[in-house]
Amino acid sequence: MTRSVAAPPGNPAHGGGHLDARALVYVSIAVLTWSSAYASIAYALAAFTPGQLAFARLLFAAALFQAYLRLRRIPLPPLAAWPPLLALGVVGLAAYHLCLNLAEVRVASGTAAILIALIPGATAVVSALWLRERLAPRTVLGLALALGGVVLVVLSSGADMRFQPRALLVLISVLAAAIYFTGQKSWTQRYGAEAVTAVTLLGGALGAAPFGLGLVQALGAAPTPRLAALLWLAVAPTFLGYLTWNLAIHRASATKVSSFIYCSSPLAVLIGWLWLGERPGSLTLVGGVLVIGGVILANLRRRRTPADPSPSKA
Repeated sequence: MTRSVAAPPGNPAHGGGHLDARALVYVSIAVLTWSSAYASIAYALAAFTPGQLAFARLLFAAALFQAYLRLRRIPLPPLAAWPPLLALGVVGLAAYHLCLNLAEVRVASGTAAILIALIPGATAVVSALWLRERLAPRTVLGLALALGGVVLVVLSSGADMRFQPRALLVLISVLAAAIYFTGQKSWTQRYGAEAVTAVTLLGGALGAAPFGLGLVQALGAAPTPRLAALLWLAVAPTFLGYLTWNLAIHRASATKVSSFIYCSSPLAVLIGWLWLGERPGSLTLVGGVLVIGGVILANLRRRRTPADPSPSKA
């Protein structure tokens, strides 16, 4: 968990652009990479602790983003803006990935992906409380529907239908992501999405650092396939996913682009099934349908309503 940010002001494509062929390619890459994150996490956890995996993923992605900014000659935000942005990265990225990784020790990757689909609805709630945005009745109805789906998914996430407490860690990840997307909205409008994302990724890496002890030894001992899964997480879902998502939003409206995020959960379930043999149960599938349907209903916006922060994946 993942994720997207708003384009900086003054971009002519932001807010009303058509989803052209190039934007469609960008958003497809982002959704596909995010969908693969959950199975990749489950696979890499065989060689790394949850803390090591979160720290390595964020650290490598932050380094890639810094190199990208230097190559593109994109300036970073002023130092005065760094403390709140770093703090936002600790909450929205370090806490997000640590909780998600801890959950996937016991919870199937597809189940985690379905629960992560609550991020759009959670973002709507946080925005209403933080930014005083009014929730439409359909938003409340959608959240209630999604909550019912979450109950089914959580109850069926264990092997024998008992309540699986670690699934609740995914819900903490959902809240962390909602805070991240809502909190960074004003910053991206001032300094641009790419620069703000780079600083928050650095904050996420710093926040996860205390939990990544022994990473160097783990990297040396990890089998090549598990190491490849870790590198994939850093390069694809984190760096490439964020980058292509932002490029898509630069070319088209955030509302049109963000509608594709709902493809992430079913794709993640499919990847987990084909790669890890995590065959979803009937209640998990029913719950997943309710969650996805609920978050779509919760995020239906009137055409005149300004676009909210876009949701993101692993």
